[in-house]
Amino acid sequence: MKGTSSMGKRSKGKTHIRCRRCGRHTYNVAKGYCAACGFGRSKRIRSYSWASKKINRVRIK
Repeated sequence: MKGTSSMGKRSKGKTHIRCRRCGRHTYNVAKGYCAACGFGRSKRIRSYSWASKKINRVRIK
C-alpha cells in the first residue's frame, strides 16, 4: 500500500536534532549544518533580509 497504513512505518531516524549554537531543532544530522543559523556551514549567523520584517518602511495612506 501507499496510503495511510504505510505512513506509520516511516519512523526511520532523526533528520534534525537540536543545534549547539542557536538551540533550535534544526541541525541536519546528514548534511551537518543548521538550517536556522547556518552552524557547520558558516562562521557567520545565517540571516536574510526577507526573513525579517521591514520596520522603518514608508507607509502610503
